[in-house]
Amino acid sequence: MFVTKISRLGAHLIKGLTTGHTSTPKVPHARLLHYHPWQHLNHQYFFSTAAGKAQEGGDEEEEKISVTFVDKDGEEMHIKVPVGMSMLEAAHENDIELEGACEGSLACSTCHVILMDMDYYNKLDDPTDEENDMLDLAFGLTETSRLGCQVIATPELDGLRLALPSATRNFAVDGFKPKPH
Repeated sequence: MFVTKISRLGAHLIKGLTTGHTSTPKVPHARLLHYHPWQHLNHQYFFSTAAGKAQEGGDEEEEKISVTFVDKDGEEMHIKVPVGMSMLEAAHENDIELEGACEGSLACSTCHVILMDMDYYNKLDDPTDEENDMLDLAFGLTETSRLGCQVIATPELDGLRLALPSATRNFAVDGFKPKPH
């Protein structure tokens, strides 16, 4: 809408300059310069993650599921995860050591997790080809391995238990530079 108004005004000015007439609409310059097409939104915020929605401060109670992370030493960390949030995000928000070097862009395998119950694994969508390619690089791959960035909290996953592998493979650390083939 704003672009359309500016385009019309610009076209009107150009036409006026070529014909010698410059009668522009009677709009104060200050209004044109301080026009904000998003004013009608009344400061509504838009988020791409469940965490952002939680910060919005709505009146409704946000649905959460229980998830248990088991680290390499067998210590269990019980957390509540909002529906719609990835296990990678949940781990980071709760100071659980799950690396996620690529920040969830499916470019590494450092957020590798192991679902401890096959029933929960079967409730997930099948891994994509991209996820399987990254899982092939994961340390300690198992039959129920997934990338934490691709496991999204749903009500069916309430009670999920995830084991963290004892190590990760991060090829982009310590100055590693891949050699061309």
